[in-house]
Amino acid sequence: MSDTALSPEKAEQEFWKHLKSSRTGMLGLDRPGYHSQPMTAFGEPETGTLWIFTRDDTDLAGDVATARDAMFTYVSKDQEVFACIHGQLSIDNDRTRIEEYWNPVVAAWYPEGKDDPHLTLLRFDAGDGRIWIADKGAVGFFYQIAKANLTKTTPDAGGVVDVNLG
Repeated sequence: MSDTALSPEKAEQEFWKHLKSSRTGMLGLDRPGYHSQPMTAFGEPETGTLWIFTRDDTDLAGDVATARDAMFTYVSKDQEVFACIHGQLSIDNDRTRIEEYWNPVVAAWYPEGKDDPHLTLLRFDAGDGRIWIADKGAVGFFYQIAKANLTKTTPDAGGVVDVNLG
């Protein structure tokens, strides 16, 4: 996939940097028949933790009580970082995190504000995963495609590495 080696440290650094500017990923329980759903994640690289607001009346919040294995998949807005991360999901209504990550978009889901009885904060403790980095940009990508077609080789689309974010 790439002519250059991608280190786990570099991949993790890029993942956390991109997640900070484009927070939406797909979160779901890691079990057969379960569908992931788009969620906004607030990341803490130093602990490998994602914080996600939801409501207590959602299927996801209800199912966390019986299953904790989860998966967070991510594609950055600029399509330079792709990730699939396994982890443990739990309900953790940490008031400090609610205060820290509260914003007008989050508030729109809770008519009674930070004390809304339906407000639920999920904690995703990241574990192992895989991160792909394709940091060539649109021009670089098209150059690689053209080069591959002309030289009858495969394009250098970036690197991939296994990580452990926990």
